[in-house]
Amino acid sequence: MKRIVAFGASSSKASINKALATYAANAMEGGEVEVLDLNDFEMPIFSVDREKEDGIHSLAFKFKEHLKSADGILISFAEHNGAYSAAYKNIYDWASRIEKSFFYDKPLCLLATSPGPRGGMRVLDIAFDAYSFANKNLVTKFSLPSFYENFKEGEGITNEELKTQLFVELDKFKAAL
Repeated sequence: MKRIVAFGASSSKASINKALATYAANAMEGGEVEVLDLNDFEMPIFSVDREKEDGIHSLAFKFKEHLKSADGILISFAEHNGAYSAAYKNIYDWASRIEKSFFYDKPLCLLATSPGPRGGMRVLDIAFDAYSFANKNLVTKFSLPSFYENFKEGEGITNEELKTQLFVELDKFKAAL
């Protein structure tokens, strides 16, 4: 059985990206899914000085252990001012100091959504470009625009064309596991 680690790259308690990540990960049958909450990995803001004084924060090691134990990683990115959320970027900054390979070259499925019609495309493009270069395994992506018009809790994606697009990307991801 393949193990998927999924998370919304947001610290919002009502994160629409966590909802999308949870939906997408659980839509793939035949695997074990672990959904992480970034609030469980809140650390002081990373700085080289803090790392020299205190070492790498223990929660960074715990986060990396989750990634290491996965066969594949699914992330849905929140877009804050056109880039990663501060919560995700801080975890990434801390955890990336542990080992060179952040995602261990595991298959990645990158998602994004937002209330607006672009669906977090700017942050998704940033992540896709960065992780396509840094990760040797499959990186696939999907953006869900206008979250509140195209997604219903308990039902998932309601727009059939968008749902089909997501499942095409999930099939690629699943095949790479």
